Amino acid sequence: MSGARPVSVSIVTSMYESAQFLREFHARCAAAASRLTSSYEILFVNDGSPDDSLRVALDLQKQDPNVRVIDLSRNFGHHKALMTGVAHARGDLVFLIDCDLEEDPGWLLTFHEALRANGADVIYGVQERRKGDWFERVTGHLFFTVFNQMLTHPIPMNVITARLMTSRYVKALVSHHERELFLAGLWTITGFDQRPFPVRKESRGGSSYTTRKRLSVMGNAITSFSNRPLVYIFQIGMAVMAMSVAAGVILFYRKLTGNIGVPGWASIMVSIWFLGGLIIFCVGVIGMYLAKIFTEVKQRPYTIIRSEHSVARDQPL
Repeated sequence: MSGARPVSVSIVTSMYESAQFLREFHARCAAAASRLTSSYEILFVNDGSPDDSLRVALDLQKQDPNVRVIDLSRNFGHHKALMTGVAHARGDLVFLIDCDLEEDPGWLLTFHEALRANGADVIYGVQERRKGDWFERVTGHLFFTVFNQMLTHPIPMNVITARLMTSRYVKALVSHHERELFLAGLWTITGFDQRPFPVRKESRGGSSYTTRKRLSVMGNAITSFSNRPLVYIFQIGMAVMAMSVAAGVILFYRKLTGNIGVPGWASIMVSIWFLGGLIIFCVGVIGMYLAKIFTEVKQRPYTIIRSEHSVARDQPL
């Protein structure tokens, strides 16, 4: 975390096409935080937003000395932007939340009460009922089910961004140095005493997470946190080899007894297509793991900060 003046509570969020929500988000965050302490900060991370998010955030920073703005050099992605904000937070407690108002900034108070009552390190939100239409609910449930089947440390179902964390948990969280981030997985494997808190998330309609992006996140998450697909490839290879040996024995027996006819064209084509597809699939999975290794060994920073704006420091880095 930053070595500047510490505060009691840091509220961290990222911005991408968020301009229309920022003023209300700031007002609600400030109202909630001021009920806990006068020593707080609201940290906005601009993830290369193409709209006026940065301008609005800078206006808020000029009006409110508790606001800090970190401007990334381009769009790096939601998870990386949030992790950058967490790494630069100065609070003894860090409240992570999305700024689109689907998550209520007022949860800071209820999460804080639960944190103190339980003596936990993290209070995180889970949806009582997943928002969205039937397709979003079904695919979300499918994602968590498939993903957790491949993990030694399953992630909570329907977990959301909003969470209140102690500084010792944050310090451990930011010690991870993955370049390909999947936050829900990192949150879980960091450990400590984490407690769920049921919430009702609002829906504003539309989402920047398209089906293609969701599938990409799922693939990245599985290959970042599980080696089971590689184990499954080995098992599939063993099963196909065993079936081929069994088929060979049967065909040899039928040849000896004179019960085999002319091999059918259809069966040959089906076998070729099946085995060819299986080989391509397995090579593709292995390629995803090799791509992860390729990305990680280069040790590039997962975000680059163009400038940071605050009362104490309002200048390019």
